[in-house]
Amino acid sequence: MSQDDIEIFDRKLVRQRRNRSAALWQDHNFLHAEIADRTADRVHDINRQFDRALHMGAHAQGIADCLPNIDFIHTNLSEKRLHALDGSRVVCDDELLAFDDESFDLVISNLSLHSVNDLPGALIQIRRILKPDGLFLASMFGGDTLHEFRQAMMKAELDTLQGSSPRVAPTADVRDMGSLLQRAGFVMPVTDIDTITVSYDNPFKLMHDLRGMGESNVVNKRLKRPTKRSTFMRMAEIYAKDHADADGRIPATFQVIYLSGWSPGPNQPVPKRPGSATKSLAEALGTTEQKTGDKV
Repeated sequence: MSQDDIEIFDRKLVRQRRNRSAALWQDHNFLHAEIADRTADRVHDINRQFDRALHMGAHAQGIADCLPNIDFIHTNLSEKRLHALDGSRVVCDDELLAFDDESFDLVISNLSLHSVNDLPGALIQIRRILKPDGLFLASMFGGDTLHEFRQAMMKAELDTLQGSSPRVAPTADVRDMGSLLQRAGFVMPVTDIDTITVSYDNPFKLMHDLRGMGESNVVNKRLKRPTKRSTFMRMAEIYAKDHADADGRIPATFQVIYLSGWSPGPNQPVPKRPGSATKSLAEALGTTEQKTGDKV
C-alpha cells in the first residue's frame, strides 16, 4: 500500500495553497466569513461563559471578532494566514494538536477539517484538550459541495481524455459525523446541514474564487500534469448546459455540516434508566391511554 493510499490529502500542499492565497484572502473570503458569523451565532445561543478557546485552522479574525469576550488562541498550518490575525497564534496542523490535556473551554473549527486525513483521530485530540463540560463546535464542507462542478468536470474529462481524475476532495457525510463524535468521547452530539448556493457568470470565476480561498484540489491522487484547455472549455459548456439559469448564470453549491459535542462533565444532564419513569406518556399529554389491541 502506497503513502497516497493511506493519506487522501497532501497536507504539505494544503499549507502551500493557504500560504499562496493569504495575500488574496480578503477578496475571496466571503464564504468563510458567512459561515464564521453563523458559527458564532451558535455560541451566542448557549447560556454559558467560555473563557479560553482554541480557533483551529483559523483563516481570519471573524470568529474572534464576533466573540470578543473570549480569549482565543489561533492555529493554522499556514504561517502566512496567521500573520493577519490578532492575539495568540500557533503554527499547528489540525492533525497534531500540541496542547496539554484539558486546556480549553471551547474549541471552534471553521471550514478546516474537511482536508484532514485522520478525522476520527483529530476529533479524539480535540476531545483530549477540552476541559470537562467543554464545547466543540465546527463547520466543514459536506458531500453535496460543488456537485455541479464535479459532474461537469467528470463529463468533460471523459469526453476529451477518455478518463477522469479526482478533481474535488471527498467530503464527509452528515450521517456518519454523529457516530464519529460519539466514538471520540463527546456527549450530546448534534449535527445539522446548511446549504449556500453562490451564483457565477461562468465556472472560471468559481475556480478563481476557490484558488483565492486556498480550496483548490489537494487530493494526493489528483492529476499531476496540467489540464488541457480543451477539457476546461468542454467543462464550461457542460456546466452551462446542465445547470445555467435563464440569465445564463451557473450555481455553485456549498453544503456545510455543523458539528457540536460536549466533553463529559460531572454536572451534565444524563438520560434516565429505561423503565424508571413514574408517569405515563398519556398522563404527561393529558390523554387517555389505549392498551395494545384496543380500538379507538
